[in-house]
Amino acid sequence: MTPPAVPDPPPSAAAAPRGRIESIDLLRGLVMVVMVLDHTRDFVHAGALRFDPTDLTQTTLALFLTRWVTHFCAPAFVFLAGTAAYLQKARGLPRAALSRFLLTRGLWLVLLEFTVVRGGTWFNLDYSFLGVAQVIWVLGVSMVALSALVYLPLAAIAAVGLAMVALHNGLDGVRVEEWHGPGSAVPGLAARIWILLHQPGSLVPIAGAGGPIVWVVYPLVPWIGVMAAGYACGGLYTREGPRRVQWLVRLGAAFTVLFVALRLSNLYGDPHPWSAQATPFWTLLSFVNTTKYPPSLLFLLMTLGPSLLLAWLDGRGVRGGAGRALVMFGRVPLFFYLLQWPLAHAAAVGATRLAGKDTGYLFSSPPAFPATAPPDAGFPLGVVYVCWAAVIVVLFFVCRWFADVKRRNPSPLLRYL
Repeated sequence: MTPPAVPDPPPSAAAAPRGRIESIDLLRGLVMVVMVLDHTRDFVHAGALRFDPTDLTQTTLALFLTRWVTHFCAPAFVFLAGTAAYLQKARGLPRAALSRFLLTRGLWLVLLEFTVVRGGTWFNLDYSFLGVAQVIWVLGVSMVALSALVYLPLAAIAAVGLAMVALHNGLDGVRVEEWHGPGSAVPGLAARIWILLHQPGSLVPIAGAGGPIVWVVYPLVPWIGVMAAGYACGGLYTREGPRRVQWLVRLGAAFTVLFVALRLSNLYGDPHPWSAQATPFWTLLSFVNTTKYPPSLLFLLMTLGPSLLLAWLDGRGVRGGAGRALVMFGRVPLFFYLLQWPLAHAAAVGATRLAGKDTGYLFSSPPAFPATAPPDAGFPLGVVYVCWAAVIVVLFFVCRWFADVKRRNPSPLLRYL
């Protein structure tokens, strides 16, 4: 999964580019825009309240692809966070200062997950449901882990990333009893820790019976490995433009080829093998329908491979207005993320009210959401795309303002947004 370890280059041999690397901001901005589509679908689409859009027995082609394309978001986001950390070190930030920054920013992200993100996602402050342990949570904890890993040689960090990503599917058979709601047994402390580390999808009373509930969507183990892999890959980004593109494209192609070879074998790398379907096209959908929770080895190869291939756009993809907008989004990722949840949710509330439907369920949180949704809740997929476009337009103007604020004000505090 990780590239061969790239030794820390001496200052005379290689140095990080002085300016920002456009391909990083472009990729980050692209996956963030696609991410908003997924979160808008969560609130707006009727089927989102009833079944998994990648369930081949219930989905449609358009719905499957709408969900599948968003799989690229979290892996690229976490991987590039690791790369950005390496580039700070390559630009001269002392190792101890980098470690402190990763530790404090990581803890800050965890706090944001269960405060700002939690409120913006669910539009209520009923803290019997503490929140969802998802991408900002996993970015924060992974940064805390990386704050310790940065003291190791780069080869050791690469080895940690490789081991966590490539081997964690060997733990898929380790399952603990999940909580099934009020009145059922609460998993013990060891079981709750294991759910946080590797077993997804569970609502967990984190402090025992009667305690606040956390919905664990992003278990930690493979994602910490993805960030470590991104850090180890950072050495490739210190190379000059053409050589950097050449190495990253080769690496992306290698990941993609390895995904196809391993997936064809159905031997290892994903707990759900592909199978022949009624038509060749639906068989292809089964082939690419890999496991995100937790992200399997094949899921990460499938998403990070093509993402790295986009390094080819370095210097090419930002000439048009759309490219410049994506780069701008990629330069304010946390600000963008914090805003997109309430905007996507507000779009659902607005569309529902315009249609004269009950909006009450849109102000509830798990486990009541979506169980309390009325039978007519939600809209067809076309409405999802209209709401998504509206959210992106609002984000463009607000993020452009904030990007200009960051450019004009070099305050260290703004690094945390």
